[in-house]
Amino acid sequence: MADASAPAATGTSAPRPSPNFWRRSYHILSANPVSFVALGGFGVIVLAAIFGPSLAPYDPLLTDAAKALQPPSAENWFGTDHLGRDVFSRVLVAARLDLMISVAAVTLSFFVGAAVGTLAGYYGGWIDKISGRVIDTIMAFPLFVLAMGIVAALGNTVENIIYATAIINVPFYARVARAEATIRRNAGFVQAAKLSGNGGLRIVATQLFPNALPPMMVQASLNLGWAILNAAGLSFIGLGVRPPTPEWGIMVAEGANFIVSGEWWLAIFPGLALMLTVFAFNLMGDALRDIVDPRKRT
Repeated sequence: MADASAPAATGTSAPRPSPNFWRRSYHILSANPVSFVALGGFGVIVLAAIFGPSLAPYDPLLTDAAKALQPPSAENWFGTDHLGRDVFSRVLVAARLDLMISVAAVTLSFFVGAAVGTLAGYYGGWIDKISGRVIDTIMAFPLFVLAMGIVAALGNTVENIIYATAIINVPFYARVARAEATIRRNAGFVQAAKLSGNGGLRIVATQLFPNALPPMMVQASLNLGWAILNAAGLSFIGLGVRPPTPEWGIMVAEGANFIVSGEWWLAIFPGLALMLTVFAFNLMGDALRDIVDPRKRT
């Protein structure tokens, strides 16, 4: 009698347990030191978002007319604004709100776009036609202008900013997922899954979606930075978060009025926070792509 533990005589070896996730991630990232820098920057941003209100040396909403428009010093590292508020404390506390808006909007658009695109690519037919027309309609508008219109119509609250940012990001994920599903829906592993008795939704979830993850993760990292810029842009023109809430876009807008008179620190420091955050998100895309790529799981 054949040993039940022996591999089947099909020319394939017995399945091996997958390596530890963290060890595999470290091995992949060690080949690209820039990814470590990007993930380190992202970690700093996350820590600032979590612990910023506790680490801020001053109350970000506390005004003091006697200390208005003071330049950076040992007491106020980033100086003070026109109301005497500590700029460093406001920049630090604003990281939580900006990161929350970005992550929430991108997460929502990621899952909606991935579901719509993968189903459209696999099934085709009327699902593909309807979803395609909706996506084309969204893409027909300048995306920032569309976000402005949505927020202006619904009201400039944090929730509406998230919804507006998510809506304009859905087409990016839907198109990528649709392309990947269309290419692979007749692939051998999909046909094998069908012959094994798997239903359409299970094939979409377990076979097609994982293969669409790498390009979508790169897109997600780019959209994280873009979502922060979108929220900051809405705040800059008065359609975003309402003052006196600390938010990088509001701070840049308020500081822009004082650059000519020499108070450069009001706009420079929140602008640098925006730039470094977007830079870290853009570099993090390559790292996320390599980590979730099924071809690098061995």
